[in-house]
Amino acid sequence: MNYAMHRWVVALVLCLLPVLAPGADYSATPANYRALLKQLAPGDVLRLQPGTYRRGLPIHKLNGTSGQPIIITAADDARRPLFIGRPNHNSVSILNSSHVEISDLILDGRGLPVDAVKAEGHADWAHHITLENLRIVNHGHNQQIVGISTKCPAWNWVVRGNVIIGAGTGLYFGNSDGSDAFVAGLIERNLVLDTLGYNLQVKHQLKREDVPGMPRGDAQTIIRHNVFSKLRGGSEPPMARPNVLVGHWPLSGPGEHDRYLIYGNFFYQNPTEALFQGEGNIGLYNNLFVNDFGDAVHIQPHNDIPRRMDIFFNTVLSAGTGIRVLPPQGELVELMTPYTQRVTANAVFAPQPIEANEVRGNVTASLSVVGAYLRQPLMPPGELDLRPLQPLQAEFDTTRLRRYPAWNRDFDGVPRRGDEAGAYASAPAPAHWPPDLRRKPRADGGFP
Repeated sequence: MNYAMHRWVVALVLCLLPVLAPGADYSATPANYRALLKQLAPGDVLRLQPGTYRRGLPIHKLNGTSGQPIIITAADDARRPLFIGRPNHNSVSILNSSHVEISDLILDGRGLPVDAVKAEGHADWAHHITLENLRIVNHGHNQQIVGISTKCPAWNWVVRGNVIIGAGTGLYFGNSDGSDAFVAGLIERNLVLDTLGYNLQVKHQLKREDVPGMPRGDAQTIIRHNVFSKLRGGSEPPMARPNVLVGHWPLSGPGEHDRYLIYGNFFYQNPTEALFQGEGNIGLYNNLFVNDFGDAVHIQPHNDIPRRMDIFFNTVLSAGTGIRVLPPQGELVELMTPYTQRVTANAVFAPQPIEANEVRGNVTASLSVVGAYLRQPLMPPGELDLRPLQPLQAEFDTTRLRRYPAWNRDFDGVPRRGDEAGAYASAPAPAHWPPDLRRKPRADGGFP
């Protein structure tokens, strides 16, 4: 085909493609936003003017498309709309909706027993929902009150750059009985502080629901570049919870090979529990763990067993056990035999650094001497600097690690040489994002 003919064919194809008309752009106030909500169509933008919104935000049967989502946002991000809690209604209620983006709102629960954002339990599904730059406060009436929750089959959610302070539970995806699966989520750059229960829990999953459009092939849920802190306000035993817990995937059929990719997060303090607990298929890497009260990482059976597990390139400071992979006992021995839980190239400073069977190339020492290894390990967040004074070199094979995204970049996004243990490569440059509880991880540069 000559050049002229090629151009003619391309032009013809472009002419035949559907033309996506721009959506409507609405300006809303507390007086008229509910009426405008009902008429939103693919590509429409609803800009909420500054003010106090007292009637919630029902996202019911609103469906955009992949190319033309429905967008609901602040008209002025310097003066965000304030949604205040009202009895018996979740502030943002999502039901049978898709391709909807919600951003730049303040959700104040006023201490009422209502969730800030919830995909309702009576919904059939909610997919391709983006929640970004929300500020969620005063949702701590009790431990079952949640900042962002899904209670129906949900997939392809993006939960990004939100601040959740003092909720009963920060983020809770899936149902307590293992139904209503949460699939292929992206949870990134959130700041979740001082919850009664979990900062984040992704529930275990039973048989994957047969819902049209729900992913049935291998999928991954990504949890990256978040801050999870329980320095203050957590429940005492028996209600104490880890900062983050992720449950198992379906034991057979669609979803059984799904995996969690958990990297680049800052886990900080828990006076009554470990910082992280997990089972299922997990890559846990390039994270910072600091717990002056007790243990950091627990890999152990919860509703099923740990399966394929790689724990690598983490920096851990713990007053108890740094990384513990609970050995199988009784009938669990046979169940866990086909799976490997490998602990590789971590830098762990704790009285009991690592308790695991498959251990390769880690750097370990007592917490009492951590100052000889790291720059400012005993400072508060904002001044805390867990980068090494000298390269923490170790010998290990990276072949298994290469299956994970960003495996060869450290917590700050700096390329690795391949022989450094811990979350940081040895780099003289200033830290890209010093771990902090006052601001979210940066979105620009460094991170993939």
